[in-house]
Amino acid sequence: MAVDDAHEWFSVDVGDETYLFDLTFLSSSWSCIYGRGCPGIAAEPAPELERGCCSHGAHLLDKADRKKVRKFAGELTEAQWQLKGVADALGDPIHRNKENDWVTRTHDGACIFLNRPGFSEGAGCALHLMALQTGKRPLDVKPAVCWQVPLRLDFHHSDAGHLTYMLTEWKRRDWGEGGEDFNWWCTESPEAFGDGHGEPVWRTLADEIIELVGQEPYDALAEHLRGREAPASDAVPVRLLPHPALRSRD
Repeated sequence: MAVDDAHEWFSVDVGDETYLFDLTFLSSSWSCIYGRGCPGIAAEPAPELERGCCSHGAHLLDKADRKKVRKFAGELTEAQWQLKGVADALGDPIHRNKENDWVTRTHDGACIFLNRPGFSEGAGCALHLMALQTGKRPLDVKPAVCWQVPLRLDFHHSDAGHLTYMLTEWKRRDWGEGGEDFNWWCTESPEAFGDGHGEPVWRTLADEIIELVGQEPYDALAEHLRGREAPASDAVPVRLLPHPALRSRD
């Protein structure tokens, strides 16, 4: 295994469950660069299209996810949603795909909720725009997969039945065969980590992490990392290495 593939982890028990956090990613300076040169995940780089990771319809997790998306889609106005007329003509912005999975529809090469360049409010997710304009959190109105990325929560039951949650990043390999088709993926590319001196993920995505694992596990993670940022005077300072994607640029 190459050194650049190594990750550091923090584990904490909360009640009868264990939470395992990927410190290498959560302490990194990753940030979404949508609209700031993101080349997208299509076959060829196309930053000018501003599609980000919205080239495919979002897979909806369950009935609650579908109900949420339909509810807030119904609240979108034409001033917020460029393709509202197209969606209305189709009758529903979500449908079952060929694999029988519920997904948001695509139109002209991207998610139907994606406002294209040239739209009066700019390119980007119509649901995200509506949330910002109405004082809601984007994670409360968007499909779950859309606000969770790049965070990935997995879980494992031991032979004895003990449950361990693992919070890390989505890597290309985690998307299965489809991930290999991505032209670009942000958590494996130094462009999304800036100069390495931005705010860490555990701070910038605090709402999303809490939504995934709960307040108590997040508080334990935050306390641990705050202690590492400002160690006690008699403690040995700890320096976290940059994320592997950032180190690969050196």
